[in-house]
Amino acid sequence: MYKINVISAFSGAHLLNNYPGICKKLHGHNWKIRVQLVTKKTDDLGMAIDFKIVKEHLNNLIEKFDHSYLNELSWFEEQNPTSENIARVIYTELQKCLENEDILVNEVEVWESDFTSVIYTES
Repeated sequence: MYKINVISAFSGAHLLNNYPGICKKLHGHNWKIRVQLVTKKTDDLGMAIDFKIVKEHLNNLIEKFDHSYLNELSWFEEQNPTSENIARVIYTELQKCLENEDILVNEVEVWESDFTSVIYTES
């Protein structure tokens, strides 16, 4: 099994509705995102998938988050833009971008700070 990791980042603002602490106020983070893809196969060059392709898909997705008020994005109309929900959205949307059925998103890790992160996986 090959596990391919790519990291990106974005800056954004959000607030957490119904949160009992200060995170109910508008605030921002510099999020770091790590995606992991898995496959059992490589191509004729010996590559599971070109990192360039993964970076392109991830960065196209991250552009929608970057320098945004996350609560206004359609994914978060009915749920808070928590790190957990951001990880799930990126997982789901990235999987839609992959055209090779042999390559799957395994997990998405979202860091809200240098010291805290969440990992979303469906396995």
